[in-house]
Amino acid sequence: MADHNHQQRHHQQQQPMLRNLHESAPSTRQVVRFLTAATIGLSLLVLSGLTLTGTVIGLIVATPLMVLFSPVLVPAMITLVLLTAGFFFSGGCGVAAATALTWIYRYVTGKHPMGADKVDYARMRISEKAKELGHFAHPLTHQTTTTTNH
Repeated sequence: MADHNHQQRHHQQQQPMLRNLHESAPSTRQVVRFLTAATIGLSLLVLSGLTLTGTVIGLIVATPLMVLFSPVLVPAMITLVLLTAGFFFSGGCGVAAATALTWIYRYVTGKHPMGADKVDYARMRISEKAKELGHFAHPLTHQTTTTTNH
């Protein structure tokens, strides 16, 4: 009888474990997603390896030409890099200026661009401080002008 109760208890303990194992098995959709991701990842890995190999072979072939033409190529590349950097910098400054002018136009016309509330708050604080300093400085300036007149 004790053996039968032990077997029954053991069987009841195993059933939830089997149910959890069955419930945690991956679905077909998850398997397909994993295989797709693995295929894409391996394809990209192979492609990067081929690209690296092609780059190394290209450098090996081009090295003698680079050494032969380096007195011309190095200054030409430096000039090209400086010209490109200058164009990018001037273009960036132009974009920044256009953005700032657009923001100012929207602010002045009352369209409330992003950050306008912070500008209004800062303007109010500066105005308050200027009034405080004016009230503080007025008696001092009056005192100075009266003492210099005597």
